[in-house]
Amino acid sequence: MAEIARHAITGLILAGGMGRRMRGQDKGLLPFRGKPLVEQIARELAPQVGALFINANRNLTRYQALGYPVLSDRFPGFLGPLAGVLTGLQAIQTPYLLTVPCDVPDLPPDLVATLSRALQVQNASLSVAWDGERFHPVFSLLHRMLLPDLQAYFAAGGRSMGDWQRRHDPARADFSLRPEVLRNLNRPADWAALEKR
Repeated sequence: MAEIARHAITGLILAGGMGRRMRGQDKGLLPFRGKPLVEQIARELAPQVGALFINANRNLTRYQALGYPVLSDRFPGFLGPLAGVLTGLQAIQTPYLLTVPCDVPDLPPDLVATLSRALQVQNASLSVAWDGERFHPVFSLLHRMLLPDLQAYFAAGGRSMGDWQRRHDPARADFSLRPEVLRNLNRPADWAALEKR
């Protein structure tokens, strides 16, 4: 089965959070290998998608300097990654949206291909990365047809990305043989461990 064409997918880096567990720091802009982490993620993701956006709600000038369109949540108050996904779905021109977090240092070069294959093989409208034990909701590929349902879920007060995804029986994109590629940096201790590695 052929993979979904690259030009049919828009990538979205989710960098719109408050970084509460990182003491309020903007995680996407934290230095990694001498540059903001989001810059490396964009460099690794761009060849896998037809277009690339960044979802951010602060430090917009710094994100815009990376050269990609920046989308701010259409809902005030830092309402979580699902608000970024909804904003992205409302903005894209492609049939599919690919989402990744802004704090993952080892983004795999076949992330999109793996998510795409799972979505097609399992005949789903949504695929989510699986590490062998649990889903990682922010690593997802979803069809634009899900926008009306997400709008309704959000309007009813729903904010959980995992809860909304489970409503659609997501396809499982299997990363169980290399779960480390899904590891994100949520806390200062995570960054310290990465620097040692």
